[in-house]
Amino acid sequence: MPGERALQLYDTARAAVVDFAPGPVVKMYTCGITPYDAAHMGHAATYLAYDVLQRRLRDRGHETRCVRNVTDVDDDILRKARQLGVHYLDLAAEEMLRFDTNMAALRLLPAYSEPRATSAIPDILGFIGMVLESGHAYQAGGAVYFDVSSFPRFGQVSHLDRPTMLDLAAQRGGNPDDPHKRDPLDFVLWQPSADDEPAWESLWGPGRPGWHIECSALSMRELGETIDLHGGGSDLIFPHHECEAAQSEAATGATFVRHWMHVGMVGLDGTKMSKSLGNLVFVHDLLKEWEPDAIRLAVAAHRYRADWEWHDGLMPEATGRLERWRSAGPGDAALEEVRGALDDDLDTPAALAAIDAAAAAGHGVSQAAALLGVR
Repeated sequence: MPGERALQLYDTARAAVVDFAPGPVVKMYTCGITPYDAAHMGHAATYLAYDVLQRRLRDRGHETRCVRNVTDVDDDILRKARQLGVHYLDLAAEEMLRFDTNMAALRLLPAYSEPRATSAIPDILGFIGMVLESGHAYQAGGAVYFDVSSFPRFGQVSHLDRPTMLDLAAQRGGNPDDPHKRDPLDFVLWQPSADDEPAWESLWGPGRPGWHIECSALSMRELGETIDLHGGGSDLIFPHHECEAAQSEAATGATFVRHWMHVGMVGLDGTKMSKSLGNLVFVHDLLKEWEPDAIRLAVAAHRYRADWEWHDGLMPEATGRLERWRSAGPGDAALEEVRGALDDDLDTPAALAAIDAAAAAGHGVSQAAALLGVR
């Protein structure tokens, strides 16, 4: 709106809160799940942050186009399908149905597009060809690798030193000990498939995509070379988003992402929720006992980019808050305060406090609550 103060968001790459002032149509990409297990509260917190951002952007007059991919072929899902003795795409279909049902119950705005990695094999092959032609990749051992030494801006998103990068790559599937790599930080674009894994034909032999390549290919296919905002959980900053940025800009020569937004980790018993660790609070379990609006409020009580701990007291607290808001009835009290809080780097705790105060004074707060996606 003319004369309106700019919305401000923390940008990971710039390590600062800056104006986020896109055009009328906001192109966003958020990394989706690998569908080999149910959605947990770490997932919900991530997608609810982008949901609230979209609601405020639409409130400001923008159209938002948020693409959320589905990683339906990678090491994790193939490993789980092998353990269960099922086809990996059957496992993906079952878990995506459960995920989409959970997210709809939480009333997330529908994704503009939710493309699968397996839908993008031709796009991925073409993209890898572009990276090779630009001189930023090489073939070795039946695989194609990105050559990080050829891209001086590697590190532009995470700003990590080399030892930290190597440590995180080892923890997060980067396989720095691969003997075919020229540099341990080089990452795979295309890899040979094991005998019991899916394989597609390519100029470099039969195989399957690396982890990072799908998001670059899908983002460009759905939204174009440059997007306004890209994000996911903060555990994706390195290596996933760092590698995405490098391969995308190496292939096109254009800026890939104008603004990087990352959401903090949700912990349980002192450790971040993780499928590999099994310390999870599942969305579908909470929905059996609690209202979706209360779940949204339990998440909104925490600033999006801070790490926080889930505990059993959160849902009763959120339910009490919801009841107080509803008792206040309809009205637009606190709406401008909530808008101001969201424009201040999505300060949802401040937004909740403003609505609490208005409701306590007997003023209707339905419009302010609705801006947070709460009925």
